[in-house]
Amino acid sequence: MNGRQGPASVGTDAGLLAPTWAGTPAAAEVTDEAWLQAMLDVEVALARAQSAVGLTPAAAVTVIAAEAHADRLDLVALAHEARAAANPVVALVTALTEVVAAQDPAAAEYVHRGSTSQDILDSAAMLIARRVLDLIAADLERTAAALATLADTHRHTVLAGRTLAQHAVPTTLGLKAAAWLRLVLDALARVRTVGSALPAQLGGAAGTLAAYREYAALDGGAERAAESTGGIELLAPFAQALGLAEPTLPWHTVRTPIAELGAVLQLVTGALGKFALDVQTLSRTEIGEVSEPAAAGRGASSAMPQKRNPALATLIVSAARQVPAYALVLAQCLLAEDERPAGAWHAEWQPLREALRLTGGAAHTAVELAEGLIVHPNRMLANLRLTGGAVVTERLAVALAPVLGKAKAKKLLSTASAESANTGRSLTELLAESAELTAALPPARLQDLLDPTRYTGAADALVDRALRAYENENEAEHETTAKAKAKANGGAR
Repeated sequence: MNGRQGPASVGTDAGLLAPTWAGTPAAAEVTDEAWLQAMLDVEVALARAQSAVGLTPAAAVTVIAAEAHADRLDLVALAHEARAAANPVVALVTALTEVVAAQDPAAAEYVHRGSTSQDILDSAAMLIARRVLDLIAADLERTAAALATLADTHRHTVLAGRTLAQHAVPTTLGLKAAAWLRLVLDALARVRTVGSALPAQLGGAAGTLAAYREYAALDGGAERAAESTGGIELLAPFAQALGLAEPTLPWHTVRTPIAELGAVLQLVTGALGKFALDVQTLSRTEIGEVSEPAAAGRGASSAMPQKRNPALATLIVSAARQVPAYALVLAQCLLAEDERPAGAWHAEWQPLREALRLTGGAAHTAVELAEGLIVHPNRMLANLRLTGGAVVTERLAVALAPVLGKAKAKKLLSTASAESANTGRSLTELLAESAELTAALPPARLQDLLDPTRYTGAADALVDRALRAYENENEAEHETTAKAKAKANGGAR
């Protein structure tokens, strides 16, 4: 037995090569089974909408809904048959019609009535996206809460600020965490905005809704056709049945919803990627200022027993490097010719799925990283002292400028810093030997100016600003949610 599989066999995409999303909640929402069920949900919503305007008997809707379950259909066979029509909906409609007809031949006449493949698959994509965006938003909320706590707890924990990979001036971990928090909140706001506006798709063969009017005439004669607004009356009940936004127009070749989805997923992974990349850097052996939360097997090496790699951060960074490529494909699909495109629409499906599950996986991973991040303040202080006071020469330059002049003060400090780097002697020691400097500054004042923990500028106040903004945005979101729930409950009554 050579282990090769025949053409009719199928493997399992469980994420063996995609540990960022393997086993995460988002992964379960974008499986082939989930997509198949979403398309079936759209078929049911179409029948319900047509029933709401008097075009489909309620009894037929009941049968269609009862049979529209993914486990009633052969998913592998549908996938193979999709090659013939270049999309899975044609085979899906045939299969669904057959299972409905087996229960009620009359009800089968109302399956997919007047619709086109793109209506079903686009609407299903919006359902899938909304479900994943809900998961992402919940994880971003948890990550934001953890980062807010980190910012508040470590507002006075001083470490070296780094610019162009070198020590710059001191900063605080609280301020770094506040910046991570701001990124997450910006991403969260956009996820909420896009998620609340995902539109249903309904246009018929070429976006005119023409077949729906014909079915109205077929069912109700000329009088019903005259009453019909050409199928537009279906848009609201169809969108409502799916819980999606009502579209102004069919968007078969107006692909902004898909392109915008790609853009926001790229923003989310970029924001989380910045956080993760900083964690990777700060957890380097020679820096050691933070470390990831420990767990059995996490960060293990197959060859080096001593290693504990920053696995969580690595998963997030991996997603952040991949999603932009998928988002680019989605943006390119804005170039969709005519009223239905040949290839542009088809090119969206897999990149959208990958972007959704990578972003969902990254967001879920970021929760664990933010909530469990371990901070090493003593290592931060030790690293601050590596340059022997050079990290605060900016402060010294300001203090010496009124006495020596700005240019002379900078030259003195630059010369001393260079000598310190070349000889290994402490900058503090070299400055204490400078008669010119000691004449300008008493020893106690010099020691104070060389203390890196006393040169963090407005870091504390900036943390306060970030936390106030977080609290205000939280309150505003809670108010919006409460109003939305009240409106929904009122509508239900």
